[in-house]
Amino acid sequence: MAIWENEHLWIPIITWFIVQSCKVIMDLIKNKKLNVKRLWGSGGMPSAHSALMTSLATTIAITEGLDSPVFALAVVLSAVVMYDAAGVRRAAGKQARVLNKIIENEGENINIQERLIELLGHTPVEVFAGAFLGVLIAILLMMIW
Repeated sequence: MAIWENEHLWIPIITWFIVQSCKVIMDLIKNKKLNVKRLWGSGGMPSAHSALMTSLATTIAITEGLDSPVFALAVVLSAVVMYDAAGVRRAAGKQARVLNKIIENEGENINIQERLIELLGHTPVEVFAGAFLGVLIAILLMMIW
């Protein structure tokens, strides 16, 4: 099988692109301004990391079966990624927000030229929405693959 025919690779990549595009559209609606940086930025609704991983697990489930070791591996890795997105990366984003406020208030005493990135992680709802979209998009793409 050529790499171009590998649905286990391309369906998650397509899913990631679709979900990231949703972020651009949602940001445009919310802020009335096109922000193409949302296409590759992390954080926000929905979680593209969760969508990518669940689309991979779903594609593997469809082709290899729910009892395959590679499906088990994909599910476990999906859980780790989603836990990290809603836990560690979300906490890092909250810390960045606090540090940015400190820098704003004490700016002349702190020599930092750029703000820390605050939108790193996800709320549990954003993770769930990404996971749901990942499964849904993978099923739809597998039907036409």
